[in-house]
Amino acid sequence: MTTSHSDLFGVPATATGCPVAHTGSPVDPEGPRILLDTPEFVADPHRAYQEMRDRHGSLVPIELSPGVPATLVIGYHTALRILNDPDHFPADPRAWQVSVPEDCPVRPIMQWYPNVIRNTGDLHQRYRQAFTTGFNGVDLHRLHATVERIAIPLINEFCESGSADLVSQYAFPLVFEVLNQMVGCSAELGARVASGMAALFDTVNAAWGLEHLSRALMELVQLRRAVPGDDFTSRIAHHPARLTDEEMLYNLIVFYGGGIEPQQNLISNTLLLMITDGRFGGDMLGGSLSTRDALDEVLFKDPPMANFSITYPRQPILIENTWLPAHQPVVVSLAACNNDPLIAGGDRTGNRSHLAWGAGPHACPARTVAYLVVQDAIDQLLDTLPEITLAVDPSEISWRPGPFHRAMAALPVTFPPSPRLNPV
Repeated sequence: MTTSHSDLFGVPATATGCPVAHTGSPVDPEGPRILLDTPEFVADPHRAYQEMRDRHGSLVPIELSPGVPATLVIGYHTALRILNDPDHFPADPRAWQVSVPEDCPVRPIMQWYPNVIRNTGDLHQRYRQAFTTGFNGVDLHRLHATVERIAIPLINEFCESGSADLVSQYAFPLVFEVLNQMVGCSAELGARVASGMAALFDTVNAAWGLEHLSRALMELVQLRRAVPGDDFTSRIAHHPARLTDEEMLYNLIVFYGGGIEPQQNLISNTLLLMITDGRFGGDMLGGSLSTRDALDEVLFKDPPMANFSITYPRQPILIENTWLPAHQPVVVSLAACNNDPLIAGGDRTGNRSHLAWGAGPHACPARTVAYLVVQDAIDQLLDTLPEITLAVDPSEISWRPGPFHRAMAALPVTFPPSPRLNPV
């Protein structure tokens, strides 16, 4: 291995704060690793990112779970270079997972599957083409009406009481039902998918979660093979890419995984910002910021998937004076990269250069759909209950465990009781 790869990535060590001397080795970095899956990290990740930056620069030796070493990328420009170089940083984890125990809590969400996010090259392109066709067929006007039709009965369940948990009573059930309708899934199958996906992302009972949602989705695949409709599942089931049942299953898991957790968390995290920050109240013409501005601020500062976009170097590679071992996970901290001091400063209103949707060949293909669902969900709630306030001090908000997402356990609010809305 020569140092030519370090030239490829090209940011001088002094520009990132990294020590000039090389750290680690081609086998594995030396020294202690930072465990992400701790209550302290979940409670205040931004403080942890700052401490990491002070000690390590852009590339941080971490453990995703005890005994699962990885490198966390917390430099914005470093992340862009990695995400745009699938030749050196493929998304295929098969060489990594051979040494990872079956019962490792993060293995189910990281291991190889025949899907769009865990493959590189021609296979990834094949899956991506089917996925893109599936999303391109979504009627955005009809989706807007779908969100409204789902939101109103949910709001009616709590609007007269004067209080609610906006995670369990609004964000989660709304996103879950919107996805069910987009994918052509019944409520009963969708409930099984949702409970399995939650367990998978929490990494507490991930193996059970994967098995549970897989059974439900395979039933959906068989249904839409036989009885196609105007839905995402039918479009990819009958796409020229000719996905097998197994490929259908694992790409539907990506559809739900990329929908339930990120959109639920984005709705909740944005509502928290808008409820507690005076810049987002009142009449837009009076100078306050819009829901879209709040969404973009959250996608910068507190994105719903905080640490993801995982790649696995084909061979040891030297970047910014740090060795990254072959086949060991390189995880992009979307949250830390977005808050990199090298790109900070100035008013970010309208700035969408954040990495919350990823970058490179694996960037999210559904951002337009996601923006619409989340923004409509927030606007429908705040138009109905404009005087909503947080029921606890912001410091009392609890966050769900797990190294990957930024997810509130609950968002308790109060508001003046309001009459029920008429269903659309």
